[in-house]
Amino acid sequence: MRWLPCRPAAAVRELHRVDLMGASRTGDLSWYRGGSLRECDQWVRRSLADCRSTVGTELDVDTLEQLWRAALVLPEPSAPHVWLHGDLKPTNLLVQEGKLHALIDFGCLSIGHPDAEHSALWDLPPRAREIYWGALDLDDPTWRRARAWAIAVGVGGISYYWATYPAFVAECRARLRAILADAAGRG
Repeated sequence: MRWLPCRPAAAVRELHRVDLMGASRTGDLSWYRGGSLRECDQWVRRSLADCRSTVGTELDVDTLEQLWRAALVLPEPSAPHVWLHGDLKPTNLLVQEGKLHALIDFGCLSIGHPDAEHSALWDLPPRAREIYWGALDLDDPTWRRARAWAIAVGVGGISYYWATYPAFVAECRARLRAILADAAGRG
């Protein structure tokens, strides 16, 4: 699979433009990733603590926690709710002959704020992240909230799946290392 950063950004833009047709963020369409970061603070802090005890010094958990806390004080998103794919990691993007052909795995389809939709960006190479960010013209608060969602998923995955799903734990570790490298480069 080859990663084409602009086309997934265009697909996300189009998904977010689809009319909600009266649907709202209730029942099956209400998922934590489309809501407020603040609602997740308790379990994310527990997951950060779990990471300290499981991965030790392999990851700079203190910096991850600082990035998480900094995002909590940002203003809530002001844009309206949109349809969210909910799991835009590279394995859910099917590319053939250099073109994005499909987004798959809509098991996390929900409605909410789009910030969490961008959390999978840290699974991509740095240049792809930058192109995606520019193609969607994401502002800095959105970027920081998306990064916080990526931290939440990463530390939550390590905490929950440490003993049962080593492949996903490896993905989470790689995501968190990318977040740390990106944050160090941005200041």
